[in-house]
Order: sequence, then C-alpha cells, then structure tokens
Amino acid sequence: MRVRAGRQGPRLRAACELLHIAFFVSITLHRMHPPIPLFEGLAPESLDRLMSRCVERRYPKQTVVIHEGDEASALYVIRSGRVRAYLTDANGREFVLATHGEGEYFGELALLDDAPRSASVATLEPCHVLVLSRAAFEECLAQNPDLALQLLKGLARRVRRLTESARTLALKDVFGRIVALLRDLALERDGALVVEERLTHQEIAKRIGSSREMVSRIMKDLETGGYLETDAERRLVIRRKLPNSW
Repeated sequence: MRVRAGRQGPRLRAACELLHIAFFVSITLHRMHPPIPLFEGLAPESLDRLMSRCVERRYPKQTVVIHEGDEASALYVIRSGRVRAYLTDANGREFVLATHGEGEYFGELALLDDAPRSASVATLEPCHVLVLSRAAFEECLAQNPDLALQLLKGLARRVRRLTESARTLALKDVFGRIVALLRDLALERDGALVVEERLTHQEIAKRIGSSREMVSRIMKDLETGGYLETDAERRLVIRRKLPNSW
C-alpha cells in the first residue's frame, strides 16, 4: 500500500496543480473575454462575487427570452450572440426597438421601476447569456456605486437611440428610414461600407415600421441604381453614397 500511495502522490499533486491552473485561466477568461462595459470599474473581488451569483444559460436561435408584460425577475448579460427587443400589436405585427450583441445587456429597466416587462426580447442567433437575479442585482447596486453609474450611462445611450429612432419615424418617409438604418448599421471593411447583419426585407420592415413589399421595392431600386449589392456572404455592401430621397 505504501508503494502504491507513493507512486500516486506525485501524480495527484500534479493533477491538483493542473486543476488549479485551469481554474485560474477559466476565471481570467471569464472576466476578460468579451469585456462587459456594465462591469467596468468593479474591483476584482467584487467582480468575482458578482459572477458567482450569475447563472449561465444558452438559448437557440429565435427563442423568446422575455415576454412583454411579464414580471421582471432578472438582468441578462450577453456573452455571445445577438437579440432583438420588440413590441407586438393585437394582430401579431412586430416593431423592433433595438438589437443587442456581445457584451451588452437587457432586462434592467423593469428591475429599476418594479413595472412589468415593457418589451419582448428574442434571440437572432444562438446566445450565451449570464442571468443575474433581482436580489443579486439590487445587492450589487447597493455595494458598487460604479455599477450604478455604468447603468445610468447605458440608459442614457439607449434613450438617445430611441429619441433618434422616434425622430426618424416621425420625420422621414420609408425611403429615408431605410437609408438611415443602413447608414447606422454600416461599418467600414476594406474600403467599403458593409452591413454585417444578414437582414431580410422582412426584418428591415420590422425595424422601420413599414411593409415588406415597400422595403423590397426600395431595396431593388437601390440595387438597380448601383448603390447596394449583396456579397457572397449575404451582407449588404454600400457601393455609392446613398441618396437622401427616392
């Protein structure tokens, strides 16, 4: 027995050391990749305590995570994937308020005012999220003033975006709304402006409050005029400066 234990001792110690290293690396990666703006400024021990209160969940594409009108019980932080926040009417028509991606969060508004969920949220692609309960959220806010400041900054950014969206809906026609959306989503890639999101005409219609048929007509005209084209990866590429009127 002594010989057997002696042989296993170094192996056991080595295995424990490897587990310790793996745990350290896992925690480090968990903190840093991707960075979460909401948690910036938190001390490492506060971040560790916060992460220990989170529950990890994964949702398939086109899964409703939050239903409008539900009681609020948690804050969701996106580790990977994208979601859309939207409203629906009695006929099932949707209007997309915003999309959120990696490092962003949703569900915080109802936790702050104790009102029901003001919008639904569904996944646009498979998502990995961290879920922070109401109790943990309130405890963390009380203990970390920096977190409250980050939350206020995030709310201010969203109010500004919604204000701009309301301006576009109220003051622009459908053509102007499409152009505004494309300009807002386009990123420079190798000298060209590219919309990375693979948007269908139906999805564009939901974001600008129009019909799919009207969107299709305008998009076809923009493609015919050489303003837009779809590349091999099904991304929209803006080839010329988009006109201000149809």
